[in-house]
Amino acid sequence: MHGLDPLRGLPLAIDGVIGVFSDPGDTRVLVFTLIVGSLIATIESLGGVRGFVRLLENRAWVNNPRRAKWLAWFVGIVVFIESNLTLLVAGSIARPLFDHYRIAREKLAYIIDSTSAPVCILIPLNAWGAIVLGLLASATIDNPVEVFISAIPFNFYPLLAIAFCAFAIWRGLDLGPMKAAEQRTAGGEPLWPKATPMLDPATLATTETSNEADRARYMIVPIAVMVVAMPSFLYLTGGGDITAGSGSTSVLWAVLLAVACCWLLALVGRRAGIEELMRTFLRGAGGMLPVSLILLFALALGDVAKALGTGSYVAQLASDTIPSSLLLPLLFVLSAFIAFSIGSSWGTFAIMIPLAMQIALALGLGPAYFLAAVLSGAVFGDHASPISDTTVVASMASATDHIDHVRTQLPYALICAALASLAFLLLGLLAF
Repeated sequence: MHGLDPLRGLPLAIDGVIGVFSDPGDTRVLVFTLIVGSLIATIESLGGVRGFVRLLENRAWVNNPRRAKWLAWFVGIVVFIESNLTLLVAGSIARPLFDHYRIAREKLAYIIDSTSAPVCILIPLNAWGAIVLGLLASATIDNPVEVFISAIPFNFYPLLAIAFCAFAIWRGLDLGPMKAAEQRTAGGEPLWPKATPMLDPATLATTETSNEADRARYMIVPIAVMVVAMPSFLYLTGGGDITAGSGSTSVLWAVLLAVACCWLLALVGRRAGIEELMRTFLRGAGGMLPVSLILLFALALGDVAKALGTGSYVAQLASDTIPSSLLLPLLFVLSAFIAFSIGSSWGTFAIMIPLAMQIALALGLGPAYFLAAVLSGAVFGDHASPISDTTVVASMASATDHIDHVRTQLPYALICAALASLAFLLLGLLAF
């Protein structure tokens, strides 16, 4: 903006960060990230996760190895508030069953990793959806909710990852290193001789120590309230049209209502007092401060890219050198490379969504297709990266060696990525 003069550019950069708060939608998303941390902490402190685990165990729904695998898959689908919570809940429920039936812990890590981020990114009423909606709004997309929902059927990698995981369970498909891990476990060895399990007892203590006061309702009811409230608030803020509703307002009010529901259940059931609930609220919000800061800089980065005209510049280059039909697979591969390199799908969203939206608008092409390509690539790169937080937590929740998890999961992820690349190529040929 000032001829590459850093001294004159630095004040603009600082103002760009401060300017994020001038947008009500961006500010609501930042507040949402803090509140969702409070919701997760409250559910855990009230014993909701432990009660949910005990409910599944007492029902005795699992009596063979295949059902143990399906249970891990099903829990990953149902618990969609936040990817790491999904991993911890599914891992803590299924890990003892996998050990009992001598199923490889690497298989558990693959199953829960394939139903955490891939499921979360398909739902607009959780932390992942709020991030995407916030980035879309900051990229001057007039109807971010409609674009997000329209992109879901074309979000090929997450859909393929979930479906292929179910297929692998159904057919007992063990590829490459996974087959060796299953043979080792069947012989009574849960880990390779020199493996180091990624298990943090302090992190998993919330799901392993139970008491009679723990109830599944402390988790099920608030989540159900949030699920119902999200489309209801979209309907209200959109004046009767869900697709015209405010995504940032809806997710914020939905999660606030879920927190209020938690508090009401705790007070009525004498599970906790106001003072304890407030301490838990602040502790949970504090735990999400790093995520909130990342999001703050991400939104500022999108504004900077818009001010510099990056999208228009890249769109001009692309229109001159790249056929339109190749844009979607190219965005998928580029997003995957960035996510794999930095180990963060959210960081990739921040870099690629504003850029992809500007390209789509400049070329007059469907923004939903471009959004789907970026989301798919980011989730694949995050899924395959050894430095991704979800990959690390999946290893930890499964009590398996981290590198063993990465090695055994990679063949499945690469197959889904190859199919997704082909699907985006066909979509580009048909749509543009």
